[in-house]
Parts: sequence; C-alpha cells; structure tokens
Amino acid sequence: MHNHYFEFRSVFKSFDDHAVLRDVSFHIEQGETAVIMGRSGVGKSVLLKLLLGFLKPDQGRIIVAGQDVTDWTEKQFAEIRRRVTMVFQSGALFDSLTVAENVAFPLTVDGGRRDEAKDEKRVRELLEMLEVSPFADRLPDDLSTGSKRAVAIARALAENPDAILYDEPTTMVDPLMAVHIGDLILKLKQTLHKTAIVVTHDTHLAKKLADRIIFLQEGRVSFFGTWPEFAASKDPFLHNFLLQDELIPALDASV
Repeated sequence: MHNHYFEFRSVFKSFDDHAVLRDVSFHIEQGETAVIMGRSGVGKSVLLKLLLGFLKPDQGRIIVAGQDVTDWTEKQFAEIRRRVTMVFQSGALFDSLTVAENVAFPLTVDGGRRDEAKDEKRVRELLEMLEVSPFADRLPDDLSTGSKRAVAIARALAENPDAILYDEPTTMVDPLMAVHIGDLILKLKQTLHKTAIVVTHDTHLAKKLADRIIFLQEGRVSFFGTWPEFAASKDPFLHNFLLQDELIPALDASV
C-alpha cells in the first residue's frame, strides 16, 4: 500500500451543466508539497473543497489521510478538518481579535481544558516562525494583505494539523510580498514537513515549492509530475503558460 495522503480517483464534478472536473486522478504522498496550477476558473479551488467535504463529487473516489472519505458525513469531515486545514485567500481573520488571539483561536474552541502557558508558547512560536511577532497585539485591519495572510497561515498551524491547503497564497499582494510569502511557506515545508497542497497560477511560487505539479486544463489533469519535468515539457500550452509568467511576473496580482 502506498503512503498516499491525498488521492483523487477519476473524480467528476459539474455545476448545473458546466463540467468543472472531468476524470481527475492524482495522488500526493505524506510530507510532499503538491502545487495545483492552471488558468483561472479551471476548478483548482473546487479540488480543495472536495478534499474537505464542502463539496461532494458527482463520480469518483476521494482519499484523505489514507481513508476513503467520498461518502462521509459532515460530522466525520469535522474531524478531518482539524487534521487538514485550509488557508483561504481572504484570510478570514476575526476583526475584533488581535493577531495573537486570532492565532490562539483554534486552540480555544474545542471546549477542553487548556494549558494556557503551553498555548501561549505555541502562539508565540508560530508568530515568530511566520515573522509577524511585531503585530501580536494589533488588530487585523492594521495589517497589509500579505501580513494578514501570514497570520492566517499561523492560525491554520495552531492545532498542529497533518496537512495544510493554501488557496492562491500570493494573489492580491505586491510582488515583493508574494516572494516573502513563498519563502515563508518554503520555510514551513523544510521545518515542519507537513503534507501540503498549494493552489496557484504563480509559476515562481510553484518552482520554489513543488515536489509535484498537477496542471489542470479544461477540467482534466494535463500534467502530473515534478517541476523539472514540467519545465522541460514540450506541450505548447504548458510552455506558453510558463513563458507568459516569466515575462510578466507581477501581472497575477490583479487576476
């Protein structure tokens, strides 16, 4: 048995009459970082929502943490969502809580007795790791989009999940901040070795992070392999995709 942490087996998903995913298959091993790429609107975020049970596939099987979760109930998925956390594009921070309180929030919601000193230490370590310690007592509104995103990543890590899903982590931030966020995610990869999926159309980020690339095109996986294989691909569509991004590195900030 392979150590597949995530796996899609011939997954189909349509909305009304629009087929978003058609016969999508791939697998991601434990500890790997996979990058899902493709033009806007090709169902990249739909993949993440399927993994977390926010959407159900029309056909096919979905494996999370080595378990077939396709027919799971909402209650079963609640448990998976503690082990697999998602960093949404919006960051979804609580405006009325400080940065430190936001990061601590997942630690306080399960109603169990907490070791406050231990929680505080954990929050401090995460703020340091994501280089947002100076903002600990500030409210999210005082922060730039990029810093908010770093805080959202810290919060996603608070419960020490097995895996983390990043949805377009570098969109809507300036090119320098995009590089910084990429570096932070790389640092997490190298220090924590968690399984990760990064949805992006930022090829600079993909090159930095990917153990494997999953390229979606018209609802299908048109490429599944390593970055060197991807970069060497003779497929004209993939080649253009890469070329375009090399020429206009800052353009994706506005998409």
